[in-house]
Amino acid sequence: MGRWLVPMAPALVLLGLFVAGPILWSGYVSLTNAALTGAAATAPEFVGLENFRRLLTDPALWHSAWLTVVFTVGSAVIGQNCLGMLIAVLTQHRSRWVRSAVGTVVVSAWVLPELVAAFAVYAFLNTDGTLNRLLTGLGLGAQDWLYSAPMVAVILGNVWRGTAFSMLVYQASLSEVPTDLVEAAEVDGAGVFRRFWHVTLPIIRRSVLTNLMLITLQTIGLFTLIYVLTAGGPGAATQTLPLLMYDSAFEFDEIGYGAAISLVLLLIGGLFAVVYAKSLKEPGNWREGA
Repeated sequence: MGRWLVPMAPALVLLGLFVAGPILWSGYVSLTNAALTGAAATAPEFVGLENFRRLLTDPALWHSAWLTVVFTVGSAVIGQNCLGMLIAVLTQHRSRWVRSAVGTVVVSAWVLPELVAAFAVYAFLNTDGTLNRLLTGLGLGAQDWLYSAPMVAVILGNVWRGTAFSMLVYQASLSEVPTDLVEAAEVDGAGVFRRFWHVTLPIIRRSVLTNLMLITLQTIGLFTLIYVLTAGGPGAATQTLPLLMYDSAFEFDEIGYGAAISLVLLLIGGLFAVVYAKSLKEPGNWREGA
């Protein structure tokens, strides 16, 4: 047993310092009244579970938790995942030039720094932005999209920026699907949709679940894009848990309460991860009905 511990020691130390350490520290801070200003900033007091009792009765927490789930499902599970799959399937048997052109366009949004991508989406959707100018040129009415449909705006912005990752994952996994199985299904009379659902999808099942896990965990903690576009507004229409945590800790100076919210966010991410990990271990049943 000691033989494998020695080479693993550096990795375990790094995990302890940069993963377990911050989580444990957040857990400790959440049990105090730590703040940025005042007496609690220099000498925080231990308050036990008071922050968590306050969370359970705080309507803002439940509202933000629901918005976090809506944003994650809409922009990651449905948006990025399905659009990435669609692009990968449609470009699978196209020429190299077409694949390169489409890949360059999609990946260009992904490689942008998140702050730059957020300002690009803002420039497109704001009152004087590109979208409204196009609509005005077509004789259609313009509106403030970030005010009239804020959640839709941030979801579409995140889908635009993050779809490239799913596309690359599915392009790689689709290239590993045996062509003889697909051709055999075609000979048996299966249409395009049936071949994809009963042959291709079961083979790339693990890639689908792995991709869902990665983009879900990334999206749950997304902060910069939403903050630049709406800052959680109007009102609290897009105030997901990362923004509620930021406002509590740095706008209202309640570091302890913000740390408690961060643990709730960690719990939600953990629940998603457990579901995906359990699905990865279980044999797939997507072939049923074939």
